Amino acid sequence: MSKKLLIGAGLALSLLFTPFNQAFAEKPTVGERKQVENVAHRGAAGYAPENTIAAYDLAVDMKADYIEIDVQRSKDGELVSIHDTTVDRTTDGTGKVGDLTLEQLKSLDAGSWKGEQFTGEQIPTFEEILDRYHGKVGILIELKAPEYYPGIEEQVAELIKERNLDKPQNKKIIIQSFNFESMKKMNQLLPQVQIGVLTSNRAHTTMDALKEFSTYADWFNPSYGIVTKELVNQVHANDMKIGSWTVRSQEAADFLFEMKVDAIISDYPDYVDPRN
Repeated sequence: MSKKLLIGAGLALSLLFTPFNQAFAEKPTVGERKQVENVAHRGAAGYAPENTIAAYDLAVDMKADYIEIDVQRSKDGELVSIHDTTVDRTTDGTGKVGDLTLEQLKSLDAGSWKGEQFTGEQIPTFEEILDRYHGKVGILIELKAPEYYPGIEEQVAELIKERNLDKPQNKKIIIQSFNFESMKKMNQLLPQVQIGVLTSNRAHTTMDALKEFSTYADWFNPSYGIVTKELVNQVHANDMKIGSWTVRSQEAADFLFEMKVDAIISDYPDYVDPRN
């Protein structure tokens, strides 16, 4: 529409095209929002203690498509879900995850720091999570600092195979890490399971880097601070999907919808799913 026509149409029509109304009109529809995978970061971590059953259960209740979990290993070789390489921040204990036995880890209170109602929440094991949630919700598995735990890739692969989650019909398992060599290994161990690479480094967004990632990864998952429409298009051109993290505001979620990413990884699943 020309400028002359806009002026001639009168005040009422001109108001229709104010920046506010244009922005409102460009917001994604409910249908478009549902096409984006809603990934609950460490569970619904905005509302419940991260990486606990309480947070994962809430994420399921909030209709998340995936729960994102962090996997490390105890001193006695058991896989557990916790983000930090120490227990200090999210439990009432101290020490490195890898220096504590499963019994010691299970004895810690991983919930009361978030609220009295979560007192007694435990650090869950990887097997507990697989058995409780597979078939109910997708599981995005992050290998946290796998360089600290030699052989963790084989251990994760074995537990997934035991539950037949490595089969092509089960597309709701994704394994990701900041450690690219670890993901190359996971791709070899579980060639039919989706693999993701994590980064917040712009150096990893070049065409050459994306082409290399695409040789073993299905997902390129950057921090939202480096996401652009050009990057999304380049990721798609390399036959990968893009999921971005970590959303902690409605504005950040809306930005990623505008960028047309394939998944939004958020502490607040209700920022992503219009049904909440």
